[in-house]
Amino acid sequence: ARSFIAVGLGVAAFAFAGRCVFQIWKPLEQVITETAKKISTPSLSSYYKGGFEQKMSRREASLILGVSPSAGKAKIRTAHRRIMILNHPDKG
Repeated sequence: ARSFIAVGLGVAAFAFAGRCVFQIWKPLEQVITETAKKISTPSLSSYYKGGFEQKMSRREASLILGVSPSAGKAKIRTAHRRIMILNHPDKG
């Protein structure tokens, strides 16, 4: 009789834990979905993905910075600063 009570309590505890997990999962799923949307923003996918040349050309540098090859110094500095801040190891 004691083993039946122990098994019953074990099943009840397992069911209660499962119920709690299902209740927590719905808000957690929303957070995961929102985070995934933030990560897959177009600004992250617009970076130059490679195919680097032996010596960097002006064209390749402009692709990496996301500016036109004929951009002025101010625009180049702004783009460089933005990328450096995004990739800094102390960020976050």
